[in-house]
Amino acid sequence: MKVKLPDGSQREYQPGVTPGQIAREISEGLYRNAVGALVNGELWDLERPLYDDCELKIIKLSDPEAAEIYRHTMSHIMAQAVMRIYGAEKVKLGIGPTIENGFYYDFDIDGTKISEEDLPRIEEEMKKIIKEDLKIERFELPKAEAIKLMEDKGQVYKVELIREIPDEKVSFYKQGEFVDLCRGPHLPSTGKVKHFKLLSVSGAYWRGNEKNPMLQRIYGTAFASKEELENYLKMLEEAKKRDHRKLGPQLELFFINTDVAAGMPIFLPYGMTVLKELMALSRELHEKYGYREVGTPLIMHEKLWRQSGHWDHYKNNMYFTEKEEVTYAVKPMNCPGHILIYKFKPVSYRDLPIRLFEFGRVHRYERGGVLHGLLRVRTFTQDDAHIFCREDQVVEEVSNIVRFINELYGIFGFTYRATLSTMPEDHMGDEATWEKATTALRNALEETGVPYQIAEGEGAFYGPKIDFHVKDVIGREWQCATIQMDFQMPERFELTYKDADGSEKRPVMIHRALYGSIERFFGILIEHYAGAFPTWLAPVQVVVLPVSEKYIDYARSVYEELKNSGLRVEMDDRNETLGYRIRENQMKKVPYMIIVGEKEKNENTISLRTRTGTDIHDLKVADFMRKVKEEIANRSQNLAF
Repeated sequence: MKVKLPDGSQREYQPGVTPGQIAREISEGLYRNAVGALVNGELWDLERPLYDDCELKIIKLSDPEAAEIYRHTMSHIMAQAVMRIYGAEKVKLGIGPTIENGFYYDFDIDGTKISEEDLPRIEEEMKKIIKEDLKIERFELPKAEAIKLMEDKGQVYKVELIREIPDEKVSFYKQGEFVDLCRGPHLPSTGKVKHFKLLSVSGAYWRGNEKNPMLQRIYGTAFASKEELENYLKMLEEAKKRDHRKLGPQLELFFINTDVAAGMPIFLPYGMTVLKELMALSRELHEKYGYREVGTPLIMHEKLWRQSGHWDHYKNNMYFTEKEEVTYAVKPMNCPGHILIYKFKPVSYRDLPIRLFEFGRVHRYERGGVLHGLLRVRTFTQDDAHIFCREDQVVEEVSNIVRFINELYGIFGFTYRATLSTMPEDHMGDEATWEKATTALRNALEETGVPYQIAEGEGAFYGPKIDFHVKDVIGREWQCATIQMDFQMPERFELTYKDADGSEKRPVMIHRALYGSIERFFGILIEHYAGAFPTWLAPVQVVVLPVSEKYIDYARSVYEELKNSGLRVEMDDRNETLGYRIRENQMKKVPYMIIVGEKEKNENTISLRTRTGTDIHDLKVADFMRKVKEEIANRSQNLAF
């Protein structure tokens, strides 16, 4: 059996050798630091035998691939701890996968509800299991024996999963008294990683279906080093302070009434001010990059959605209504409407590219359990655009979109990474067409020099896509912009243009959104800025505070001058102390507070206090307005004073 190593060398081994044995042969130090392996690109247990020729990479604890292995093991350690504490006969196990930066496990525990106050107790039991350094062993059973094993243990959810496994044999992992159905891989023993933290408890329907039993889900995280864990926990604490679901109502930006409109945000005047600024910026840039704004209906006949493919591939996420025995769909996407606009009149090759843009309101059904403030909703507005072009124009059009993204995100100080998502299992069209579309996107990324990673099988059902993941001020990533290549819908709708030789050709359709969902982008910005928006976005840019009622008239004149200049300004002359009003407006994160009293009135000046605590005295109103308006015009991230 031939094994190819990362350095390019190739070695002969007897079938049945394990990656651990190979690691030890290379060096004792490598073996001590090894936690698993990559075998032909697949994660593998360190002590699981090899039987065929393969490419092998030994995974060390510090390698990126190690996180999947040690976090998965940590979910098993947590499940073992829960069964020890509450009794193995009372705990029915759901699933326990890894997720980004962590893991979870779902439990059905007879007569017991776990709260976050119980997590320290579970953590202590996990530490005992880690200290025991139990060997973790993989074994396989024929399907019938696997079912009997889980039935004997009363693990009804595991039995359900096993019945659906197509393979004749089923894999399990054992550590001490704990046995779990699992594909793996896992660490060689429970003592290999010690740096973990349990984070929260929530409810979760079995298999995500609200008709199934509600299980208890415990979330946790684990890292290779204590420093990484501490840094992550600090980031989570900072994220809690920035949570847009708390800041939104607190700053009077938006709220969600779950009783009557779950997943459907209600925007207050301050929130609408921010949204209007975001839309104004978007419209300005769309005009610069050659788009024309359009509008399409919110509700359209079901036959349109059958023709587009949404009926077959997206029906479960759509809303419907019926009138006069005709079924209409509330649009989940804007693309079919833009196709109708393209078909409105004949198109020549000279007309291409056609770039249509819309702030399109869409509705998509999301299960109640996944709704999350502005970040996961049931109705939202896309800064949606569709480009119809010739095949020879694709690379330039995608490059143009990337330039647009760079300019837009640069205004907010965002950096990003890109992923190229390829054909999913549930797709329309043939593989050759998909390959052509994927190649076009790849060429555009390489033409613009954008680094990217491949996300296999994660494309839209109608075409491959590029997703842009922005990084916020505390290091979290958010998927926002997307570019999707589509050769399918032009075919389904028989779109054509007349070429130079008079023949009819099929255009290519490019779907793209830059904010993505403008509401979701707003939620990201609330957390990115912790509610302290730059002045150009701030709902209230300036507040005027008279020291006492004696100076209200002068304060009013300053207020009127600022308001007439176009600034968003408020007057705060409440019958409260000046200190109280200053604190209140700092809590509202107003960029500038103008304070006027006897000295300012006599000298026709103002005193200025910024939300960051800077104090400036003897300032002329005209000088203040000039600098602030320049700051706003430049859409600066920093205050002018």
